[in-house]
Amino acid sequence: MSAEGLIISPLVTEKGTIVNEKANQVVFRVRPGADKHAIRRAVEDLFKVTVVEVRTANFLGKERRRGRIAGRKPDWKKAYVTLKAGDRIEFFEGV
Repeated sequence: MSAEGLIISPLVTEKGTIVNEKANQVVFRVRPGADKHAIRRAVEDLFKVTVVEVRTANFLGKERRRGRIAGRKPDWKKAYVTLKAGDRIEFFEGV
C-alpha cells in the first residue's frame, strides 16, 4: 500500500494538540491493517521528518441504530508518531 493510502488523516483534537506541544507527537488516523514500520516509512516519506517512535491504538466501531435497523461504524486505528527533537509537522500554517 502506498504512503498516501496508509495515512487517512491527521487527528486534530484537544488531546492531540497537548501531546504535540509536550512530547513532539503527531496523531494520525491510519488504516486498520497498517503496522508500525509501514506507518513510520509513510510519515517519513510524506512529511520529510525523522520518526523516533510509533504507538498505535485500535478502536472498535460504534453500534448505530436507525429505528429497528442496527448497524456498525467501521473499526479504526490511531497512531501516535513521536518526532525527532527539532522536527515539526504543521497542518495549519499561517493561522
